[in-house]
Amino acid sequence: MNLQKCAVIGCGAVGATTAYTLLGSGLFSELVLLDIDQKKAEGEAMDIAHGVPFVRPVNVYAGDYPDLADAGLVIITAGAAQAPGETRIDLVRKNVKIFRSIVPQIVRCNRDAILLVVANPVDILTYVTLKLSGFPASRVIGSGTVLDTARFKYLLGEHLEVDPRNIHAFIIGEHGDTELPVWSSANVSGIDLVDFCKVCGKCADMAGLHGIYEEVKNSAYRIIERKGATNYAIAKAVRRIAEAIVRDENSVLPVSGLADGHYGLHDLCLGLPAIVGREGIKQILDFPLDEAEHRALEASAAALSDVLAEIEPN
Repeated sequence: MNLQKCAVIGCGAVGATTAYTLLGSGLFSELVLLDIDQKKAEGEAMDIAHGVPFVRPVNVYAGDYPDLADAGLVIITAGAAQAPGETRIDLVRKNVKIFRSIVPQIVRCNRDAILLVVANPVDILTYVTLKLSGFPASRVIGSGTVLDTARFKYLLGEHLEVDPRNIHAFIIGEHGDTELPVWSSANVSGIDLVDFCKVCGKCADMAGLHGIYEEVKNSAYRIIERKGATNYAIAKAVRRIAEAIVRDENSVLPVSGLADGHYGLHDLCLGLPAIVGREGIKQILDFPLDEAEHRALEASAAALSDVLAEIEPN
C-alpha cells in the first residue's frame, strides 16, 4: 500500500474540488481521477495538473480501476444528486446501486487501501461500502460530521468573536437532519462554554446559541439553493481526514464509522469522534454525553436504521 498515492472516484463538483485541494496539500506524489465519464476525468486531471508547477511534484492523471492497485487511499465522491420530487429513499437506492458497481471494482484491484466515502447520504453509503467491500471496519471511513463540526466551530466563533480554532465542540450522529450538537463538552480553549458565555457578553445563556445549531443543520440547504452544490468546505474536510491518515496523526475527528456497541448502538455507521491515523479508524471514543444528548443520538441512529431497513446493503 502506497499512502502517497490517492485515487478520487467521481469528478463532479465535490470530487474535482477535492482533487484540486489535495494537489496543494503536499500529502501525495500521485493522484488519479476516475469518473464514469472518462472525458470529464481527463479534463479535470489536465486542468489540475497544470497547477503542478506551483506546488510540490505530483503526478496527476485520469485512470481506470486497475490504476488503483497500489493506492493507499481511495476517496469515493461519486453519486447522484437528489432530483426535484425525489424521496430520500429513492436517492439512497439510486446511490446504493451506483456503489454496487463501484466498490466491487475497487476490491478486485486493491484490497489493502483505506476507503473514504464522501458521497451522500454518507453514513448509509459508508455502511454499504463496508458490507460490499468486506474490508475491516477500521479501513472504511465516511466523512461523517467533520464538515458539520467545522461549520459549528465557525459559526460559534463568529458569534463569540473568538478564533474558531480555539473552539472545541462536536456535531455527531447522522450527517443530516438528525445530527446533534454536543453542548455538554463544548469549550473555548478549555473554558467550559457555559462559563465563557457568562463572561463574554455575547450571549446571555446557552439557550441563545440554539439558533447556531439550526444554522449548521440547514447550511447545506441554503448553499445548494444559492449555488447548486456544496464543494469547497467539504474538500477541506476531506483533506483534513487525509492528513490524519497519511501523517499518522492520531487526530480526533468525528468521522463516520461502524458503531459496534458504542453508546449501545450496533450495526450502523454514523459520525462519532474517533482517533484517525495510518490504519484508518484506530478507536471510536465514547466520550460523555448528557441525558438529552444521548437520547438525541439514539434518535439519529434510529433514523439511519430505518433507512437501512428499506434497502439491501449487500
